[in-house]
Amino acid sequence: MSEAKPVTEGKAVLRHFRPLIGLAGIGLVLAVLLTWASGEIYDSVEDADGAASFDRPALNYALGLRDPSLDSAVTWFTHLGGPLGMTIIASLITVFMVWRWRAWTPLVLMLIAVAGSLTLTSVGKNLIGRVRPPLSDAVAPFESSPSFPSGHALNSTVISGLVAYLIVRRVVRRWLKVLAVVLAIVWSVSMGLSRVFLGHHWLTDVMVGWTLGLAWLAAILTAHAFYLSRRPQQAANLPEI
Repeated sequence: MSEAKPVTEGKAVLRHFRPLIGLAGIGLVLAVLLTWASGEIYDSVEDADGAASFDRPALNYALGLRDPSLDSAVTWFTHLGGPLGMTIIASLITVFMVWRWRAWTPLVLMLIAVAGSLTLTSVGKNLIGRVRPPLSDAVAPFESSPSFPSGHALNSTVISGLVAYLIVRRVVRRWLKVLAVVLAIVWSVSMGLSRVFLGHHWLTDVMVGWTLGLAWLAAILTAHAFYLSRRPQQAANLPEI
């Protein structure tokens, strides 16, 4: 009997963590596929074909939609996804989660997410050095840093996706889970499209911002799932991360 008990407990632990292991596997596959997709979009930009062929038509379409009041509203919105805006929003949400849930998970994961997101943005811009759309097609205030990838799209995707993940993990009500995911999608998509609308980025800049952001987010969730699945039960009394 003494030997059967540990075996039974081991099977129970395995069943408990099976969903996390499955999530880790899915996240790993998604990270690889999305990274590959980012490379394919970059190749189209280099060759000026494929997805890049939609850059100019998308900007021309945005030019036809503009008017002073809409330009002002979208400019205000896009500032929320900038370095200052996203820093304030992410900090407020993270502090609230840490306080509300009495757990360090939101802070640790957010720091990792933001550090990686900013690194991907900076390295990508410096390596590619793509020029932004002409200033004659952009809405002031103008931006002069390299265009590829869109930092607004990348950072917004990572941060909003991580917030949605944390909410889905912690809340019980299904409608709150669904709302968190929907809002994250709407936020990242709208933020990316605002960059094209204002003429601050080409469409492919934004597309790679989305794919790279989702790839990095998938990598973070995979790592967290592996951590949770391998965490010994006796560590349950330690601060959650």
